[in-house]
Amino acid sequence: MDLKDKVVLVTGSSRGIGLAIAKAFAQRGAKIVLNARKPIAPEVLAEFEQFATPVIDISADVTNPESVKDMIVQIIAQFGQLDVVVNNAGINKDGLLNRMSEDDFNAVLQTNLVGTFNVIRQALRPMYKRRSGCFINLASVVGLTGNIGQANYAASKAGIIGLTKSVAKEAALRNLRCNAIAPGMIDTQMTEALSEKRQEEIAQQIPLKRFGKIEEVAETAVFLAQNDYITGQVITVDGGLTMQ
Repeated sequence: MDLKDKVVLVTGSSRGIGLAIAKAFAQRGAKIVLNARKPIAPEVLAEFEQFATPVIDISADVTNPESVKDMIVQIIAQFGQLDVVVNNAGINKDGLLNRMSEDDFNAVLQTNLVGTFNVIRQALRPMYKRRSGCFINLASVVGLTGNIGQANYAASKAGIIGLTKSVAKEAALRNLRCNAIAPGMIDTQMTEALSEKRQEEIAQQIPLKRFGKIEEVAETAVFLAQNDYITGQVITVDGGLTMQ
């Protein structure tokens, strides 16, 4: 897929990996739709002025089907099409399982998994009509391996992997693709909260001996959008952490 003038929606794109993904697509000339629950900060929008391509932001809560529906309607009204959907919106509420509340478990699944479902379901109709496009869902290596203190997060990301494969099989009937990216330890605000000692301990468990960069995840998303013969796959970006 040639990304120039394609319309790309990135959910949860006010910062971190989502913002890096949006910039990577904008750099290739794609028209960008940023999304978060609240309006994108003016200083973040200003970062896109370097790219000669339209960029808009639409506030929408991915856990709310009507909010998602309105967002897709706005995108089609503005650009007339939707070509790439990157489902990045997500939260974490870590804690040991025996101390985890039902609210914390459900909140993570509602945002990460149900939110991804809501966006895909609403985006399918206009994308089916064009018989082209792709979905890229942000999973995690913990969705493949599980992790202590992240039962809710791991369950949501494992669910995204199953959803990705199912969507890939259905969407292929209309020439659409669906893949997932499973990042490992990436330099983000979440990992920055760890002590330097803990970061070094984790880095030593990674074959490449370092955390990944958000740009490395972003470039993977661009690759998956551009390659028209990859679907139903989970690409790990983890420095070899989960290799078997």
